[in-house]
Order: sequence, then C-alpha cells, then structure tokens
Amino acid sequence: MTRVLLTGASGYIGKHITLQLLNQGYEVRASVRKLSKSSEVRDAVAPHLLEISYLDSRLTFIELDLEKDSGWNSALKDIDVLMHTASPFPLTSPKDENDLIRPAVEGTLRALRAAKNSGVKRVILTSSVAAIYGRELTSGALAYDETMWTDVEHPVGRVAYTKSKTLAEKAAWDFIKSEAPEIALTTINPVLVLGAPLDKNFGSSISLVERVLNGSDPMLPDLKFAIVDVQDVAKMHVYAIKSENTKNERIIASSETRSFVEIAKFLKSLYPKSKVKSAQAPTFIIRLLSLFDGSIKPILPQLGKPMNVSGSKAQRLLNISFIPVEVTLKESADYLIKNGFIKG
Repeated sequence: MTRVLLTGASGYIGKHITLQLLNQGYEVRASVRKLSKSSEVRDAVAPHLLEISYLDSRLTFIELDLEKDSGWNSALKDIDVLMHTASPFPLTSPKDENDLIRPAVEGTLRALRAAKNSGVKRVILTSSVAAIYGRELTSGALAYDETMWTDVEHPVGRVAYTKSKTLAEKAAWDFIKSEAPEIALTTINPVLVLGAPLDKNFGSSISLVERVLNGSDPMLPDLKFAIVDVQDVAKMHVYAIKSENTKNERIIASSETRSFVEIAKFLKSLYPKSKVKSAQAPTFIIRLLSLFDGSIKPILPQLGKPMNVSGSKAQRLLNISFIPVEVTLKESADYLIKNGFIKG
C-alpha cells in the first residue's frame, strides 16, 4: 500500500485530500501543527468515507511545524509520497511581508530536504496561481498558463501573499534541480478555491461567498476571480501520484472566471431574499477608501485586471473535467446557509 505524508491535513484543501486519499486506497500519515487537531480531521472525513472500518489503520497523525526542524525526518520514514500542502494563507497582508514569506519558503525547503534525506522520490506540492499571474500577459497570450512566472517586482507580484507563493515554488524547483534531481516534483497551482468544506473549520477563501451573502459591502470592486472547486483540487493532487506525465510539471487548477458582480448576481438569483448587493463600485472610490483601510491596499493592483487562466493542461494530463463554477458557488452558499454562517 502506498504511504503518503500529507502536510497541512487540517486545512480546507487538506481535509478534502485526506478524504480522497483514503477513499482511493492510500495510507495517510497526516501532519498537523498540534495533535489536538487530529480529531478534527478524523471527524471531518469519517462521514464521507466509502469504508469506515479502515480509518484507524490507514490514517495516523504526526505533529510538524513549518518553522521547526524537529520531527521532519521521522515523519518521512517509510513514506512513498510527500504531499506538501501546508502554507500560510491570510485574509489580509501582514505588516512585515517576511511573516508570510519566511515560513512559506523555509517550510517548503524543510519538507523537501527531509524527503531527500528519507529517500522519498515523489513529491506533490500545493503552490498557487499567485506564482503565475503576478505579471502582464505575454504578447499574443489569451490566458495565464504554466509557462509563466510572477514577477515579484510587478505591482501584483509585490503583494506579500503572491510573493510568498512565488518564492516558495521557485525555491522548490531550484532545490530539485540543484540538490535532489532524483525527486519527481509536481506542483498544483489552484486559482480561488471554493466549494463545500467538510466541516465548520475551513480556510479564508470561501469567506468571499460568505461576504457576498451577508451583504458586507455596499458595492463591489471591479475584480475578477478564476475559480476551481475544492474537490477538483484534491482530485488533482491524488491523481498526480500515479500519473507519470505529471512528473516535473506545474499544473494549474482552474475551471472558469467570474467577476465579483457576476458572482453576486448569481447568488442573488438563487437566494432572492438574501442581503446580496451587486452594484459595482467605481474604482476611484476603492482607491480612496484604501487610504483609510489598509486591508484594501493589496487588491488595488488587481482592479480591472482580466483573470483568464487556462486549465487545459490539467484536462490533458489528468483527464479531469472541472466542476462548473455555478455548481461550486451553489454548494458553497448552501453549506454556509445550512451551517449558520449567514446572518438572518
């Protein structure tokens, strides 16, 4: 039985990956920052397992920290595949960008060094489209694709989160090239990940749907989002393990693009009595507000920016058909309403 070390197992994507790994016959050693999180992961995946009887024997937990060396070598002992999903994902940019960049880069390298020391030959790394779109499209290109890299000097690329994902992925490829050519690396680069969580403890990406349903903003900025379903992201990670043609490849996870206003209008059509507001704010107002609200500043470079992202490589290499965006939005909204995250 193939044994996988999955880092970041308690995350929104991590729980979905854990579930799919177990349902497809893998043995999972799941890393969490605190072992107290292990029951959260077990409880999240258990109701969705095809066979509950193997849960105790095929899902075990280990405590790991991205910023500490201890435990990594023992965590990777007798492991066949490292699946590294753990990385900081904040709602707002930190005051010091290194608070994001350092754990992202050093944590990735720490995991890869331990994989090399333990003889692991297969690594699947969760990166992000943030490592791709922080730049202008090349002449003649209609969409962002895997050949492109974020320019960390570009206004979009300078944002702390975008920069952290870019530098972490580049560090991974540089490490494989210079120090561990025996390791076959695949990076999965998701766009905005939405879809129903497996429990009430989930990350910040789905907060966009929560924000729209709660009518938190009187008007919406001119932003566009490439969207992918969390189930498809998990599926791509798991499929990549056995897929020879994904070795040493970057693969974008992206279904379709929708604007903030389009998302709001769709949700309003599903829930006409909701507090959803769908008017678009003039860009000059957003820029003015950013002078008083620092949390707005990171989005300024993306105002009015097209977000055409190609998912064709994933379709070709992994034979995946992406879940339509409207299905993903509906399932996200249904979950939030059912579980009391939307104000009455």
